[in-house]
Amino acid sequence: MNARRKSFLYFICAVSAMGGLLFGYDWVVIGGAKPFYELYFGIADNPLLQGVAMSTALIGCLVGAMIAGALADRFGRKPLLTTAAVLFTVSAIGTGAFDDFTLFNLARVVGGIGIGVASALSPMYIAEVSPAEIRGRMVSLNQMTIVLGILAAQIVNMLLARDTSIAECQTWNVAWGWRWMFWAETLPAAVFLVMSFIIPESPVFLRLKTERLTSQRVNGSTSQPMEQREQSQTRLNSAESRQRKSEAQQVDKSTSGQAEAGLKELFSHKYAKVLLLGIVIAIFQQWCGTNVIFNYAEEIFVGAGFDVDAMFINIVITGIANVVFTIVALYTIEKWGRRKLMLLGASGLGLIYLTLGTCYFFEVKGLMMVVLVVAAISVYAMTLGPVTWTLLAEIFPGRVRGIAMGTCTFALWVGCCTLTFSFPSMNAALGSSGTFWIYSGICLCAFIFLFRHLPETKGKKLEN
Repeated sequence: MNARRKSFLYFICAVSAMGGLLFGYDWVVIGGAKPFYELYFGIADNPLLQGVAMSTALIGCLVGAMIAGALADRFGRKPLLTTAAVLFTVSAIGTGAFDDFTLFNLARVVGGIGIGVASALSPMYIAEVSPAEIRGRMVSLNQMTIVLGILAAQIVNMLLARDTSIAECQTWNVAWGWRWMFWAETLPAAVFLVMSFIIPESPVFLRLKTERLTSQRVNGSTSQPMEQREQSQTRLNSAESRQRKSEAQQVDKSTSGQAEAGLKELFSHKYAKVLLLGIVIAIFQQWCGTNVIFNYAEEIFVGAGFDVDAMFINIVITGIANVVFTIVALYTIEKWGRRKLMLLGASGLGLIYLTLGTCYFFEVKGLMMVVLVVAAISVYAMTLGPVTWTLLAEIFPGRVRGIAMGTCTFALWVGCCTLTFSFPSMNAALGSSGTFWIYSGICLCAFIFLFRHLPETKGKKLEN
Protein backbone atom coordinates (compact mmCIF):
# COMPACT_ATOMS: atom_id res chain seq x y z
CA MET A 1 0.00 0.00 0.00
CA ASN A 2 1.54 3.29 -1.12
CA ALA A 3 1.78 6.29 1.18
CA ARG A 4 -1.00 8.26 -0.54
CA ARG A 5 -3.48 5.40 -0.37
CA LYS A 6 -2.52 4.68 3.23
CA SER A 7 -3.05 8.33 4.20
CA PHE A 8 -6.47 8.32 2.57
CA LEU A 9 -7.37 5.10 4.39
CA TYR A 10 -6.40 6.63 7.74
CA PHE A 11 -8.40 9.74 6.88
CA ILE A 12 -11.68 7.98 6.08
CA CYS A 13 -11.27 5.65 9.08
CA ALA A 14 -10.64 8.64 11.35
CA VAL A 15 -13.77 10.38 10.05
CA SER A 16 -15.84 7.24 10.63
CA ALA A 17 -14.29 6.85 14.07
CA MET A 18 -15.56 10.32 15.01
CA GLY A 19 -18.82 8.50 15.63
CA GLY A 20 -16.92 6.67 18.36
CA LEU A 21 -15.60 9.95 19.81
CA LEU A 22 -19.11 11.37 20.09
CA PHE A 23 -20.34 8.03 21.39
CA GLY A 24 -17.74 8.20 24.19
CA TYR A 25 -18.45 11.84 25.03
CA ASP A 26 -22.23 11.59 25.01
CA TRP A 27 -22.14 8.38 27.02
CA VAL A 28 -19.93 9.70 29.84
CA VAL A 29 -20.70 13.42 30.05
CA ILE A 30 -23.85 12.74 32.04
CA GLY A 31 -21.79 11.24 34.87
CA GLY A 32 -20.10 14.60 35.57
CA ALA A 33 -23.31 16.56 35.09
CA LYS A 34 -25.23 14.22 37.39
CA PRO A 35 -24.65 15.97 40.77
CA PHE A 36 -25.86 19.29 39.33
CA TYR A 37 -28.81 18.50 37.03
CA GLU A 38 -30.27 16.30 39.80
CA LEU A 39 -30.42 19.37 42.05
CA TYR A 40 -31.79 21.51 39.20
CA PHE A 41 -34.62 19.08 38.43
CA GLY A 42 -35.21 18.25 42.11
CA ILE A 43 -34.48 14.52 41.85
CA ALA A 44 -31.47 14.33 44.18
CA ASP A 45 -33.48 12.27 46.68
CA ASN A 46 -35.41 10.20 44.11
CA PRO A 47 -33.46 7.04 43.10
CA LEU A 48 -36.09 6.03 40.54
CA LEU A 49 -35.91 9.30 38.59
CA GLN A 50 -32.12 9.28 38.93
CA GLY A 51 -32.10 5.87 37.26
CA VAL A 52 -34.44 7.17 34.56
CA ALA A 53 -32.16 10.12 33.77
CA MET A 54 -29.13 7.83 33.52
CA SER A 55 -30.94 5.22 31.40
CA THR A 56 -32.93 7.19 28.82
CA ALA A 57 -29.94 7.52 26.48
CA LEU A 58 -29.49 3.76 26.72
CA ILE A 59 -33.07 3.26 25.53
CA GLY A 60 -32.15 5.33 22.50
CA CYS A 61 -29.05 3.16 22.07
CA LEU A 62 -31.27 0.09 21.85
CA VAL A 63 -33.42 1.71 19.17
CA GLY A 64 -30.40 2.94 17.20
CA ALA A 65 -28.65 -0.43 17.32
CA MET A 66 -31.86 -2.25 16.38
CA ILE A 67 -32.41 -0.25 13.19
CA ALA A 68 -28.78 0.38 12.22
CA GLY A 69 -27.98 -2.99 10.65
CA ALA A 70 -31.05 -3.28 8.43
CA LEU A 71 -30.86 0.37 7.32
CA ALA A 72 -27.13 0.07 6.59
CA ASP A 73 -27.77 -2.95 4.36
CA ARG A 74 -30.55 -1.14 2.54
CA PHE A 75 -29.25 2.43 2.21
CA GLY A 76 -25.51 2.10 2.83
CA ARG A 77 -23.05 2.79 5.62
CA LYS A 78 -22.30 6.41 4.75
CA PRO A 79 -25.89 7.81 5.04
CA LEU A 80 -26.25 6.19 8.47
CA LEU A 81 -23.03 7.85 9.69
CA THR A 82 -24.41 11.21 8.54
CA THR A 83 -27.67 10.49 10.35
CA ALA A 84 -25.79 9.70 13.55
CA ALA A 85 -23.95 13.04 13.29
CA VAL A 86 -27.28 14.90 12.98
CA LEU A 87 -28.68 13.08 16.02
CA PHE A 88 -25.61 13.90 18.12
CA THR A 89 -25.86 17.58 17.20
CA VAL A 90 -29.58 17.86 17.97
CA SER A 91 -29.17 16.01 21.28
CA ALA A 92 -26.23 18.12 22.43
CA ILE A 93 -28.15 21.34 21.88
CA GLY A 94 -31.46 20.10 23.27
CA THR A 95 -30.17 18.37 26.41
CA GLY A 96 -28.53 21.53 27.68
CA ALA A 97 -31.36 23.86 26.60
CA PHE A 98 -34.42 22.17 28.06
CA ASP A 99 -35.75 23.17 31.48
CA ASP A 100 -38.34 20.39 31.57
CA PHE A 101 -37.22 16.99 32.89
CA THR A 102 -39.29 15.09 30.30
CA LEU A 103 -37.83 17.06 27.38
CA PHE A 104 -34.35 16.63 28.87
CA ASN A 105 -34.83 12.87 28.74
CA LEU A 106 -36.26 12.97 25.21
CA ALA A 107 -33.13 14.81 24.06
CA ARG A 108 -31.04 12.12 25.76
CA VAL A 109 -33.01 9.46 23.84
CA VAL A 110 -32.16 11.21 20.56
CA GLY A 111 -28.48 11.20 21.48
CA GLY A 112 -28.79 7.56 22.47
CA ILE A 113 -30.12 6.67 19.02
CA GLY A 114 -27.04 8.38 17.59
CA ILE A 115 -24.82 6.31 19.88
CA GLY A 116 -26.58 3.10 18.85
CA VAL A 117 -26.19 3.84 15.15
CA ALA A 118 -22.57 5.00 15.44
CA SER A 119 -21.54 2.07 17.65
CA ALA A 120 -22.78 -0.38 15.01
CA LEU A 121 -21.71 1.48 11.87
CA SER A 122 -18.31 2.99 12.68
CA PRO A 123 -16.43 -0.28 13.38
CA MET A 124 -18.22 -2.06 10.53
CA TYR A 125 -17.33 0.66 8.04
CA ILE A 126 -13.69 0.65 9.16
CA ALA A 127 -13.48 -3.15 8.93
CA GLU A 128 -14.88 -3.10 5.41
CA VAL A 129 -12.43 -0.52 4.04
CA SER A 130 -9.30 -1.88 5.79
CA PRO A 131 -6.93 -4.61 4.50
CA ALA A 132 -6.72 -7.78 6.60
CA GLU A 133 -3.15 -7.22 7.83
CA ILE A 134 -4.04 -3.97 9.66
CA ARG A 135 -7.79 -4.39 10.11
CA GLY A 136 -7.60 -5.09 13.84
CA ARG A 137 -5.53 -1.98 14.42
CA MET A 138 -7.81 0.16 12.28
CA VAL A 139 -11.00 -1.05 13.98
CA SER A 140 -9.29 -0.42 17.32
CA LEU A 141 -8.97 3.18 16.15
CA ASN A 142 -12.72 3.39 16.76
CA GLN A 143 -12.18 2.34 20.38
CA MET A 144 -9.36 4.87 20.59
CA THR A 145 -11.72 7.68 19.64
CA ILE A 146 -14.31 6.35 22.11
CA VAL A 147 -11.85 6.65 24.99
CA LEU A 148 -10.70 10.06 23.74
CA GLY A 149 -14.35 11.12 23.81
CA ILE A 150 -14.64 9.76 27.34
CA LEU A 151 -11.51 11.63 28.43
CA ALA A 152 -12.73 14.83 26.73
CA ALA A 153 -16.03 14.60 28.62
CA GLN A 154 -14.18 14.03 31.90
CA ILE A 155 -11.89 17.02 31.35
CA VAL A 156 -14.76 19.28 30.27
CA ASN A 157 -16.74 18.22 33.33
CA MET A 158 -13.80 18.94 35.62
CA LEU A 159 -13.09 22.35 34.08
CA LEU A 160 -16.73 23.45 34.12
CA ALA A 161 -17.52 22.19 37.61
CA ARG A 162 -16.47 25.15 39.74
CA ASP A 163 -15.38 24.75 43.36
CA THR A 164 -18.26 22.95 45.06
CA SER A 165 -17.21 24.30 48.49
CA ILE A 166 -18.15 27.87 47.46
CA ALA A 167 -21.88 28.57 47.46
CA GLU A 168 -21.84 30.92 44.45
CA CYS A 169 -19.93 28.38 42.35
CA GLN A 170 -22.28 25.62 43.39
CA THR A 171 -25.23 27.78 42.34
CA TRP A 172 -23.64 28.33 38.91
CA ASN A 173 -23.02 24.62 38.54
CA VAL A 174 -26.67 23.83 39.21
CA ALA A 175 -28.00 26.60 36.96
CA TRP A 176 -25.56 26.51 34.02
CA GLY A 177 -22.57 24.25 34.54
CA TRP A 178 -24.30 21.00 33.58
CA ARG A 179 -25.79 22.67 30.49
CA TRP A 180 -22.38 23.65 29.10
CA MET A 181 -21.14 20.11 29.71
CA PHE A 182 -23.70 18.91 27.13
CA TRP A 183 -23.35 21.91 24.81
CA ALA A 184 -19.60 21.31 24.45
CA GLU A 185 -20.45 18.26 22.33
CA THR A 186 -21.95 20.45 19.61
CA LEU A 187 -18.60 21.41 18.03
CA PRO A 188 -17.24 17.89 17.35
CA ALA A 189 -20.73 16.77 16.30
CA ALA A 190 -20.86 19.54 13.67
CA VAL A 191 -17.38 18.61 12.41
CA PHE A 192 -18.43 14.95 12.10
CA LEU A 193 -21.55 16.01 10.20
CA VAL A 194 -19.55 17.98 7.62
CA MET A 195 -16.84 15.32 7.21
CA SER A 196 -19.39 12.51 6.78
CA PHE A 197 -20.31 13.98 3.39
CA ILE A 198 -16.69 13.67 2.20
CA ILE A 199 -15.89 10.02 2.88
CA PRO A 200 -16.80 7.39 0.24
CA GLU A 201 -19.31 4.60 0.64
CA SER A 202 -18.04 1.23 1.90
CA PRO A 203 -16.75 -0.90 -1.01
CA VAL A 204 -18.41 -3.95 0.53
CA PHE A 205 -21.82 -2.28 0.40
CA LEU A 206 -21.21 -1.08 -3.17
CA ARG A 207 -20.34 -4.64 -4.22
CA LEU A 208 -23.43 -6.05 -2.50
CA LYS A 209 -25.56 -3.35 -4.11
CA THR A 210 -24.17 -4.24 -7.56
CA GLU A 211 -24.81 -7.94 -6.95
CA ARG A 212 -28.35 -7.18 -5.84
CA LEU A 213 -29.02 -5.20 -9.02
CA THR A 214 -27.58 -8.05 -11.09
CA SER A 215 -29.82 -10.48 -9.25
CA GLN A 216 -32.86 -8.30 -9.90
CA ARG A 217 -32.08 -8.18 -13.60
CA VAL A 218 -31.72 -11.95 -13.76
CA ASN A 219 -34.94 -12.44 -11.83
CA GLY A 220 -36.67 -9.95 -14.07
CA SER A 221 -35.74 -11.90 -17.19
CA THR A 222 -37.23 -15.06 -15.72
CA SER A 223 -40.46 -13.41 -14.58
CA GLN A 224 -41.67 -12.45 -18.09
CA PRO A 225 -45.02 -13.71 -19.41
CA MET A 226 -45.01 -17.30 -20.72
CA GLU A 227 -45.19 -16.30 -24.38
CA GLN A 228 -42.19 -13.97 -24.08
CA ARG A 229 -40.20 -16.59 -22.16
CA GLU A 230 -40.88 -19.11 -24.94
CA GLN A 231 -39.68 -16.63 -27.54
CA SER A 232 -36.59 -15.93 -25.47
CA GLN A 233 -35.96 -19.64 -25.09
CA THR A 234 -35.69 -20.09 -28.88
CA ARG A 235 -32.88 -17.57 -28.90
CA LEU A 236 -30.92 -19.60 -26.35
CA ASN A 237 -30.38 -22.67 -28.46
CA SER A 238 -26.72 -22.18 -29.12
CA ALA A 239 -24.23 -23.65 -26.67
CA GLU A 240 -22.82 -20.21 -25.96
CA SER A 241 -26.24 -18.79 -25.08
CA ARG A 242 -27.06 -21.73 -22.87
CA GLN A 243 -23.75 -21.24 -21.07
CA ARG A 244 -24.47 -17.56 -20.49
CA LYS A 245 -27.89 -18.42 -19.11
CA SER A 246 -26.36 -20.98 -16.76
CA GLU A 247 -23.81 -18.46 -15.53
CA ALA A 248 -26.53 -15.88 -14.95
CA GLN A 249 -28.54 -18.40 -12.93
CA GLN A 250 -25.46 -19.13 -10.85
CA VAL A 251 -24.99 -15.42 -10.22
CA ASP A 252 -28.63 -15.19 -9.21
CA LYS A 253 -28.31 -18.13 -6.83
CA SER A 254 -25.16 -16.81 -5.19
CA THR A 255 -26.24 -13.21 -4.82
CA SER A 256 -29.99 -13.37 -4.31
CA GLY A 257 -30.73 -11.53 -1.07
CA GLN A 258 -27.01 -10.89 -0.58
CA ALA A 259 -27.54 -7.34 0.60
CA GLU A 260 -30.86 -7.86 2.36
CA ALA A 261 -30.42 -10.91 4.58
CA GLY A 262 -32.94 -10.56 7.39
CA LEU A 263 -33.33 -11.65 10.98
CA LYS A 264 -35.00 -14.92 9.94
CA GLU A 265 -31.87 -15.98 8.09
CA LEU A 266 -29.53 -14.65 10.79
CA PHE A 267 -31.33 -16.67 13.47
CA SER A 268 -31.31 -19.83 11.36
CA HIS A 269 -29.32 -22.92 12.38
CA LYS A 270 -26.59 -21.98 9.89
CA TYR A 271 -25.50 -18.93 11.90
CA ALA A 272 -26.58 -20.07 15.38
CA LYS A 273 -23.12 -20.67 16.86
CA VAL A 274 -21.47 -17.52 15.54
CA LEU A 275 -24.49 -15.40 16.51
CA LEU A 276 -24.42 -16.80 20.05
CA LEU A 277 -20.70 -16.05 20.25
CA GLY A 278 -21.24 -12.48 19.06
CA ILE A 279 -24.07 -11.83 21.52
CA VAL A 280 -22.08 -13.25 24.46
CA ILE A 281 -19.04 -11.12 23.56
CA ALA A 282 -21.21 -8.00 23.26
CA ILE A 283 -23.07 -8.49 26.54
CA PHE A 284 -19.92 -9.47 28.42
CA GLN A 285 -18.20 -6.22 27.42
CA GLN A 286 -20.88 -4.47 29.48
CA TRP A 287 -21.59 -6.98 32.24
CA CYS A 288 -17.91 -7.16 33.12
CA GLY A 289 -18.80 -4.06 35.17
CA THR A 290 -16.11 -1.61 34.12
CA ASN A 291 -18.52 0.88 32.60
CA VAL A 292 -20.27 1.58 35.91
CA ILE A 293 -17.04 3.32 36.93
CA PHE A 294 -17.68 5.94 34.24
CA ASN A 295 -21.41 6.35 34.86
CA TYR A 296 -21.37 6.10 38.66
CA ALA A 297 -17.96 7.56 39.45
CA GLU A 298 -19.47 9.74 42.16
CA GLU A 299 -20.78 6.77 44.15
CA ILE A 300 -17.64 4.69 43.62
CA PHE A 301 -15.08 7.33 44.60
CA VAL A 302 -17.17 8.91 47.37
CA GLY A 303 -17.63 5.40 48.76
CA ALA A 304 -13.83 5.07 48.69
CA GLY A 305 -13.47 8.17 50.87
CA PHE A 306 -13.09 11.06 48.35
CA ASP A 307 -15.04 14.32 48.19
CA VAL A 308 -16.66 15.63 44.98
CA ASP A 309 -13.68 17.78 43.89
CA ALA A 310 -11.24 14.88 44.36
CA MET A 311 -13.73 12.68 42.51
CA PHE A 312 -13.39 14.78 39.34
CA ILE A 313 -9.58 14.56 39.51
CA ASN A 314 -9.71 10.78 39.98
CA ILE A 315 -12.11 10.46 37.05
CA VAL A 316 -9.66 12.28 34.77
CA ILE A 317 -6.87 9.96 35.99
CA THR A 318 -8.96 6.94 34.97
CA GLY A 319 -9.62 8.62 31.62
CA ILE A 320 -5.90 9.11 30.98
CA ALA A 321 -5.25 5.45 31.84
CA ASN A 322 -8.06 4.53 29.47
CA VAL A 323 -6.39 6.38 26.59
CA VAL A 324 -2.86 5.13 27.32
CA PHE A 325 -3.83 1.46 27.42
CA THR A 326 -6.04 1.78 24.36
CA ILE A 327 -2.89 2.93 22.55
CA VAL A 328 -1.20 -0.22 23.88
CA ALA A 329 -4.08 -2.23 22.38
CA LEU A 330 -3.39 -0.72 18.94
CA TYR A 331 0.00 -2.41 18.98
CA THR A 332 -0.89 -5.67 20.73
CA ILE A 333 -4.09 -6.62 18.90
CA GLU A 334 -2.22 -7.68 15.73
CA LYS A 335 0.71 -9.23 17.63
CA TRP A 336 -1.05 -11.08 20.44
CA GLY A 337 -4.32 -11.78 18.65
CA ARG A 338 -7.96 -11.30 19.61
CA ARG A 339 -8.42 -14.54 21.56
CA LYS A 340 -5.46 -14.03 23.89
CA LEU A 341 -6.48 -10.45 24.70
CA MET A 342 -10.10 -11.41 25.45
CA LEU A 343 -8.97 -14.17 27.81
CA LEU A 344 -6.49 -11.80 29.45
CA GLY A 345 -9.24 -9.24 29.96
CA ALA A 346 -11.72 -11.69 31.47
CA SER A 347 -9.20 -13.20 33.90
CA GLY A 348 -7.53 -9.89 34.78
CA LEU A 349 -10.78 -8.08 35.54
CA GLY A 350 -12.04 -11.05 37.52
CA LEU A 351 -9.03 -10.89 39.85
CA ILE A 352 -9.12 -7.08 40.16
CA TYR A 353 -12.83 -7.01 41.01
CA LEU A 354 -12.36 -9.79 43.54
CA THR A 355 -9.68 -7.65 45.22
CA LEU A 356 -11.69 -4.43 44.89
CA GLY A 357 -14.76 -6.03 46.45
CA THR A 358 -12.63 -7.34 49.33
CA CYS A 359 -11.21 -3.86 49.93
CA TYR A 360 -14.71 -2.38 50.05
CA PHE A 361 -15.71 -5.14 52.50
CA PHE A 362 -12.88 -4.23 54.87
CA GLU A 363 -13.54 -0.47 54.29
CA VAL A 364 -10.16 0.28 52.77
CA LYS A 365 -9.94 3.98 51.74
CA GLY A 366 -7.69 6.27 49.73
CA LEU A 367 -4.95 5.61 47.21
CA MET A 368 -5.27 1.82 47.16
CA MET A 369 -8.82 2.10 45.80
CA VAL A 370 -7.75 4.51 43.07
CA VAL A 371 -4.97 2.12 42.02
CA LEU A 372 -7.42 -0.79 41.74
CA VAL A 373 -9.94 1.26 39.76
CA VAL A 374 -7.21 2.49 37.38
CA ALA A 375 -5.95 -1.09 37.01
CA ALA A 376 -9.45 -2.26 36.05
CA ILE A 377 -9.82 0.54 33.49
CA SER A 378 -6.35 -0.24 32.07
CA VAL A 379 -7.04 -3.96 31.62
CA TYR A 380 -10.41 -3.21 30.03
CA ALA A 381 -8.91 -0.58 27.71
CA MET A 382 -6.33 -2.92 26.18
CA THR A 383 -8.59 -5.99 25.97
CA LEU A 384 -12.39 -6.06 26.11
CA GLY A 385 -12.88 -2.45 25.03
CA PRO A 386 -11.28 -2.52 21.57
CA VAL A 387 -11.23 -6.27 20.88
CA THR A 388 -15.00 -6.66 21.26
CA TRP A 389 -15.68 -4.21 18.44
CA THR A 390 -13.00 -5.82 16.28
CA LEU A 391 -14.43 -9.31 16.75
CA LEU A 392 -18.01 -8.22 16.08
CA ALA A 393 -16.88 -6.60 12.83
CA GLU A 394 -14.92 -9.72 11.80
CA ILE A 395 -16.72 -12.92 12.76
CA PHE A 396 -19.81 -12.59 10.54
CA PRO A 397 -19.89 -13.26 6.76
CA GLY A 398 -20.71 -10.36 4.46
CA ARG A 399 -24.16 -11.72 3.68
CA VAL A 400 -25.38 -11.06 7.23
CA ARG A 401 -22.74 -8.68 8.59
CA GLY A 402 -24.97 -5.61 8.65
CA ILE A 403 -27.95 -7.21 10.36
CA ALA A 404 -25.65 -9.28 12.63
CA MET A 405 -23.67 -6.24 13.70
CA GLY A 406 -26.90 -4.42 14.48
CA THR A 407 -28.22 -7.40 16.46
CA CYS A 408 -25.05 -7.79 18.53
CA THR A 409 -24.83 -4.04 19.14
CA PHE A 410 -28.46 -4.16 20.28
CA ALA A 411 -27.50 -6.96 22.69
CA LEU A 412 -24.54 -4.88 23.88
CA TRP A 413 -26.78 -1.94 24.72
CA VAL A 414 -29.28 -4.23 26.44
CA GLY A 415 -26.33 -5.32 28.58
CA CYS A 416 -25.33 -1.70 29.18
CA CYS A 417 -28.89 -0.66 30.04
CA THR A 418 -29.40 -3.49 32.53
CA LEU A 419 -25.97 -2.87 34.04
CA THR A 420 -26.56 0.87 34.46
CA PHE A 421 -30.09 0.51 35.79
CA SER A 422 -29.24 -2.33 38.19
CA PHE A 423 -26.10 -0.84 39.78
CA PRO A 424 -27.83 1.57 42.23
CA SER A 425 -30.11 -1.19 43.49
CA MET A 426 -27.33 -3.76 43.71
CA ASN A 427 -25.05 -1.28 45.44
CA ALA A 428 -27.76 -0.44 47.96
CA ALA A 429 -28.72 -4.06 48.63
CA LEU A 430 -25.31 -5.79 48.50
CA GLY A 431 -22.90 -2.94 49.10
CA SER A 432 -19.97 -2.14 46.84
CA SER A 433 -18.21 -5.31 47.98
CA GLY A 434 -21.01 -7.65 46.95
CA THR A 435 -21.56 -5.80 43.67
CA PHE A 436 -17.94 -6.12 42.55
CA TRP A 437 -17.81 -9.76 43.67
CA ILE A 438 -20.73 -10.43 41.32
CA TYR A 439 -18.85 -8.72 38.49
CA SER A 440 -15.86 -10.92 39.31
CA GLY A 441 -18.03 -14.03 39.01
CA ILE A 442 -19.36 -12.87 35.63
CA CYS A 443 -15.79 -12.44 34.39
CA LEU A 444 -14.92 -15.99 35.50
CA CYS A 445 -17.93 -17.46 33.64
CA ALA A 446 -17.06 -15.47 30.52
CA PHE A 447 -13.45 -16.69 30.65
CA ILE A 448 -14.63 -20.32 30.60
CA PHE A 449 -17.02 -19.68 27.68
CA LEU A 450 -14.46 -17.77 25.61
CA PHE A 451 -11.74 -20.32 26.30
CA ARG A 452 -13.98 -23.04 24.85
CA HIS A 453 -15.64 -21.24 21.94
CA LEU A 454 -13.67 -18.17 20.79
CA PRO A 455 -11.53 -18.71 17.64
CA GLU A 456 -8.62 -16.54 16.55
CA THR A 457 -9.44 -14.16 13.66
CA LYS A 458 -6.10 -12.33 13.46
CA GLY A 459 -4.85 -11.88 9.90
CA LYS A 460 -7.82 -13.57 8.24
CA LYS A 461 -9.71 -11.93 5.39
CA LEU A 462 -13.30 -10.98 6.06
CA GLU A 463 -14.44 -13.44 3.36
CA ASN A 464 -12.87 -16.25 5.37
